[in-house]
Amino acid sequence: MAGLPPKRAPSPTSSPVLAPLQTSRQTLIEDSGGAHMSGFHPSTPVTSPSKNPLDQLLTPRSSSFRRRNSTGGPPREPFLIGVAGGTASGKTTVCDQIIQRLHDQRVVLVSQDSFYKGLTPEEHHRVAEYNFDHPDAFDSEAIISCLETLRKGKAVDIPIYDFVTHQRSTEVRKRNAADVIIMEGILVFHEPRVRNMFNMKIFVDTDADVRLARRIRRDTLERGRDVAGVIEQYAKFVKPAFDDFVLPTKKYADVIIPRGGDNHVAIDLIGQHIQAKLGTHDLRKIYPNLYIVPSTFQIRGMHTLIRDRHTTKHDFVFYADRLIRLVVEHGLGHLPFTEKQVVTPTGETYVGVDFAKRLCGVSIIRSGESMENALRACCKGVKIGKILIHREGDNGKQLIYEKLPTDIAERHVLLMDPILGTGNCASYAIELLLKKGVPQEKIVFLTLISAPDGVHKLCTSFPSLKLVTSEIDAGLNDDWRVVPGVGEFGDRYFGTDDDPVPTPVQGNALVI
Repeated sequence: MAGLPPKRAPSPTSSPVLAPLQTSRQTLIEDSGGAHMSGFHPSTPVTSPSKNPLDQLLTPRSSSFRRRNSTGGPPREPFLIGVAGGTASGKTTVCDQIIQRLHDQRVVLVSQDSFYKGLTPEEHHRVAEYNFDHPDAFDSEAIISCLETLRKGKAVDIPIYDFVTHQRSTEVRKRNAADVIIMEGILVFHEPRVRNMFNMKIFVDTDADVRLARRIRRDTLERGRDVAGVIEQYAKFVKPAFDDFVLPTKKYADVIIPRGGDNHVAIDLIGQHIQAKLGTHDLRKIYPNLYIVPSTFQIRGMHTLIRDRHTTKHDFVFYADRLIRLVVEHGLGHLPFTEKQVVTPTGETYVGVDFAKRLCGVSIIRSGESMENALRACCKGVKIGKILIHREGDNGKQLIYEKLPTDIAERHVLLMDPILGTGNCASYAIELLLKKGVPQEKIVFLTLISAPDGVHKLCTSFPSLKLVTSEIDAGLNDDWRVVPGVGEFGDRYFGTDDDPVPTPVQGNALVI
């Protein structure tokens, strides 16, 4: 059984301690300046980046799209983080705080506890003698398979361990691909094959007395155990296992966090370092005319709902309208303004700004019409034109129908289309506006979701245009559709989808 630990290994005598953060801010910034995306220890050689932005962003098309980060960076593997430490050291708290600081990234948290091996009938009969803190208690092969799958950008089913029956449940938790994958557990650094997969390794170092007090509180309140039993288990298994197996892995850590979740300075630095790594190839650093609405959990939550295939038409329209309003407001912020002084009811002078004059909107029919109401709500009496771009057959000819304000050349134009895929239709629409005499610098293209291909096409072809979007997706599939995307936006918004709407899953509404 796993309750027979080998001879105790000596505790490590030296390690890279972050107390108080000897890994300085400057060191982290310097580490983040390289071209590779693999944290402290690049696992593959770093090649010289191409000087051509297109070569940096686009790759030959294959039978499946390649993942990019949430802000549209080049294809790459996710950033893997391992968080180890003794029982009740605050690992989960540290992980939660890191996730809070990475709110504009897609993050998956995986617990090593999910990979406990199921007990045999004999082991279950003697469960009081079973050492759950021994490395043999975990299924290392399943952990490796899980991380490998996530690293390839694929979804994976995480087992659910039942601590009552000490068996894996028949149910699983599905975890999708993400920009950042965090695995936490007491022994995530013990198995070399698992340890070497992490781009960053964090050890949460907390005083033993504090950990014991937390474990007693947790096990008595959450797991229904008595204090005497918890102390007996701690003395018999937990403390020896910590000294034998957990503490020796401290030397493998890149960063050690004393005091766990209470060390906000350390967690801030870690968050900054990860953001720097993920942002090395941020499209906004390549294209100064690209603007992304700052992400929040509210925005991510609304995106989750409109992307869910089970969301009803009513909910889809409601949350799409909210997102569109945010994009329109952000786009209006990029129009020119003049200083204006007003006198408030208190008799004091307020120095503010005056909105841009002579503005109009142009929607690309038909999905773009979904954005018109948001513009009207923001700009009373605004004129709105329309452009219809139709692909005729397979020969690629474009027939353009338009109805635009006669004085559009004298106006600032907000061009609206909720999905930017290849950028072909948007390019034709922009070229039409240019032919009508509208200068590039007076055009702001508003879209909810963009593919990197379309961003590249617009930003390089029209460098003076401003492109505003709320999220940049992974890429295009073989049907030239944005993925993961939202499907056919116009059909879902206007209710013209030929397929019946699936029955919504209860509880999918966003709680405000």
